[in-house]
Amino acid sequence: MVNRFVLNGISYHGAGAIREIPGIIKSKGFQKAFVASDPDLVKFGVTEKVTKLLEEEGLAYEVYSDIKPNPTIENVKSGVAAYKASGADYMITIGGGSSMDTGKAIGIIINNPEFEDVRSLEGVAPTKNKTVYTIAVPTTAGTAAEATINYVITDVEKKRKFVCVDVNDIPDVAIVDPDMMSSMPKGLTAATGMDALTHAIEGYITKAAWPLADCLNLEAVRLIAENLRGAVENTTQGREGMALGQFVTGMAFSNVGLGIAHSMAHTLGAVYDTPHGVACAMMLPIVMEYNAEMTGEKYKDIAEAMGVDTSGMSQEEYRAAAVAAVRQLSEDVGIPSKLEALKEEDLDFLAESAFADACCPGNPKDTSVEDLKGLFRKLM
Repeated sequence: MVNRFVLNGISYHGAGAIREIPGIIKSKGFQKAFVASDPDLVKFGVTEKVTKLLEEEGLAYEVYSDIKPNPTIENVKSGVAAYKASGADYMITIGGGSSMDTGKAIGIIINNPEFEDVRSLEGVAPTKNKTVYTIAVPTTAGTAAEATINYVITDVEKKRKFVCVDVNDIPDVAIVDPDMMSSMPKGLTAATGMDALTHAIEGYITKAAWPLADCLNLEAVRLIAENLRGAVENTTQGREGMALGQFVTGMAFSNVGLGIAHSMAHTLGAVYDTPHGVACAMMLPIVMEYNAEMTGEKYKDIAEAMGVDTSGMSQEEYRAAAVAAVRQLSEDVGIPSKLEALKEEDLDFLAESAFADACCPGNPKDTSVEDLKGLFRKLM
């Protein structure tokens, strides 16, 4: 069996890494940046940390901020039009998954205009050309969109999210600077961190898992377990550990896929606008219990990476301990375990949408619409 592994061409890590950006731009001879960043980051001066560096070096740019937390088809369409009108020849994405996913879709369509119908990008689209040259600067420690070949767009009309998987969309350069994440509020830090943990655990047990991805995902579980509580309290060590942990699992899950915790989270986000990280955190322990019988000894590894001493534990005990450790971390960082908006009459649509999601086939246990309804019901 042949396994493919796609990574960024280059990445920079550590406090102050954004200062590398002007030199990268000058070395490539680019003329103008299209800066995709969400409006709150612009409002609170986070985007400005990068644009000031451009101004100091006399580098032209234009900011595009028509981006929602769950980016929509319309966000992408307006972004494509704005890119064309800007005269830009490369892109800088600044933000969490929303900014980066919007930027990925824009860049792919610019260089592959035959995919201007955004819905045509769903699944594995046969694009021919790489996205426009992109420097990705995450401001959250969770999505790892700067390191992946995936992006997610919301179809408001059909009340669904769709996943796009394309080796041509991976950013050319990732700038992982924990200083860019220091202004995240506690709630967002917690939610994005639990999204990263969901990436790592689902990537570790997915059907496509293999040793190269496994060693990265398991290390990511350890890094997140050790650092998320500190990151929520905005400690330097916690921020640095989470910046690395989310990137490490991003490299891995991008190449092996995820499972139904993400399928169900995508659906909750599309129907109730539930923040993605919160939805993942609520679903993860429920889905882990559901999948346990198909995971061999991997939950022992997860439990130990979460700090649990599994000495003398039976298989049933260490599997339960892994789930309990995830639940405890989620509770410690303030994530709710129930979704008040969830309604019985929505369960059929939710389950059918999750079953059709691109992440569903990667789940270690084959599922059904009825199984998914039962799992959703546990959030009520």
